[in-house]
Amino acid sequence: MLVNLELLDERRDLAHIRMAAQKQRIERYYNRRANLRYFKVGDLVLRKVTQNTWELNAGKLGPAWEGPYQVSTVTGKGSYELETQNGEKLSSKWNVAQLKRYYC
Repeated sequence: MLVNLELLDERRDLAHIRMAAQKQRIERYYNRRANLRYFKVGDLVLRKVTQNTWELNAGKLGPAWEGPYQVSTVTGKGSYELETQNGEKLSSKWNVAQLKRYYC
C-alpha cells in the first residue's frame, strides 16, 4: 500500500509535466497562425453587420459591412469605441472580431 502511494505522487507529477508541455505546444501553434489586429485612435474601420443591426428586407444580398467609422477610444484589450465621420459616438463598444480596417 505504501509503494502505491509513492507511485501515485510520481505519476501525478509526470501527468502535470505532460499537461504543461501540451499547453505550450498548443500556444505555439495558435501564435504561429493567429492574425492579431490592433487599431489606433483615428483609424478608419468597417463594422460587421449583425442581426440586431441588420436592415429589414435586406436579405442575403444586403451589405455585410457598414461604415466607415473612426476609432475614438481604445477601451480595453481588443475593445474599441467608434464614432461616425460626423463625430457622433456609437452607443456600444465593439470587439476587434467585428471590425476590419477600412482602406480609402
